Amino acid sequence: MILIYVNRVTSRLEYALDFVFKTRGIAYKTTSHKGSFTKFEGTKLNYSDQEFENTACVFPASILFSDEISGFELTKAKFHNFECLSFNDQTDPFASIFYVLTRMEEYNPISKDEFGRFLGESSIQYQFGWLEQAICDRWSIDIIDFLKVTANYHLSILKEEVNILPTFDIDNAYAYKYKGLARSSISNLKDFFLGRSKRLIERQRVQAGIMKDPFDTYDKIISLKEHNIDFKMFWLLGDFAKYDRNISHRSSKHKKLIQRLSKHAEIGIHPSVKSNSYDFFLHNEIERLERISGQNVSSSRQHFLILKFPITYQTLLNQEITDDYTMGYSDLVGFRAGTARPFQWFDLIKNETTKLTIHPFVYMDITLNEHMKLSIDQAIEKITALYNEIKQYGGSFSFIWHNETIGNYDIWKGWSEVFDKSISLNLSENPL
Repeated sequence: MILIYVNRVTSRLEYALDFVFKTRGIAYKTTSHKGSFTKFEGTKLNYSDQEFENTACVFPASILFSDEISGFELTKAKFHNFECLSFNDQTDPFASIFYVLTRMEEYNPISKDEFGRFLGESSIQYQFGWLEQAICDRWSIDIIDFLKVTANYHLSILKEEVNILPTFDIDNAYAYKYKGLARSSISNLKDFFLGRSKRLIERQRVQAGIMKDPFDTYDKIISLKEHNIDFKMFWLLGDFAKYDRNISHRSSKHKKLIQRLSKHAEIGIHPSVKSNSYDFFLHNEIERLERISGQNVSSSRQHFLILKFPITYQTLLNQEITDDYTMGYSDLVGFRAGTARPFQWFDLIKNETTKLTIHPFVYMDITLNEHMKLSIDQAIEKITALYNEIKQYGGSFSFIWHNETIGNYDIWKGWSEVFDKSISLNLSENPL
């Protein structure tokens, strides 16, 4: 056990210490009693402005003992073996972990995109070259190694196997099928006037039953079970709108599809764009999915990855969502929260750890192809590097694909190779 001296215990401090030690199977205890700390003969760490002879010491920044969310001047400086954040010129790896893990910088973002999203290129990790590193885990290991060197600490760290978790967003269940007469007619007219003859022919062939709908890749998704790979799906059931364009939730064919997939995977809600402004819509969409699937809906991932702190997560908690899978960026790959491990969301407004579990993902298909403009070979190289980072530092290798992107259709021709590589990275038997 590690005994840690602090001036006082706060919820922020406990959150950071739990991530560093408890997550890695290391017992710790805090004390503010100088006499008890001095007499303790085991591994000790002084995390305060007090002085103790021959004791490992990390001088704290104020962030873990404050209610403030902003007002810190951030630079970077070396702590032990790694660079971490320095707050108002005080280098502190514990505060660094808390800052990144809680996404503190996203509470008052300087810049947003057209959807109101905080982008990866604006993050402190990207600016300091850390975004593709599980930086919170690296800092944790650095703290433990610091104790090994300065306090003769030799307890082993809990070793974890990498968990692979493919996830799928169903924004548009089919390209042409079951869209209804009005939508199909309007689409035909648009394609005709815009000279998109290929789409016109495809739509007619699909609707005539001559050609399989190019977005119908569900057999491939279900086949993951043959390799003992679990997967999760997030279904958009919002009313038709500019950015919410799935087929109607009233469609019997759509309902049957959801019911079919629910036999093979947990299906979570994919909240519509307009549900970000009105809780009422999110509540209705969850109820729709529960009625159709016959499952209790407790997991979620935001459509377009629209994540606004703290409103989005507070809303999910109000709707009894227990697990969210939105933690990642649309424009860049990497570790938005500095880790690939599931963790509890810390609400900085209330200064408390919540019951909402956050499940980070490290890349999305659209990010690789459309935002980063990578070739298939470059994408494979990138995801392999991300997997190796997780293999070394722990967590879940979770990633996002869509039903329309794994079928080698249109701009996704050949990209199923990237998906298959993602699945097979840690398969020693029965590779795809």
